[in-house]
Amino acid sequence: MIKLKNFYNEVKQETKKVTWPTKQETITTTVMVFIFVFISSLFFLLVDKIISFLVKYILFI
Repeated sequence: MIKLKNFYNEVKQETKKVTWPTKQETITTTVMVFIFVFISSLFFLLVDKIISFLVKYILFI
């Protein structure tokens, strides 16, 4: 039981040392992630269509 209490106190001390992001930083990084995911999805869609076209072209010449 003492070990558990010590562990809890250590966790509490460590969480006080954490630098939490501000609301604006969180919003900015979230928007950046959504933009990156959108751009990546478009890229992979394009690559998939190109590869699909090439495979169909090669197989059905």
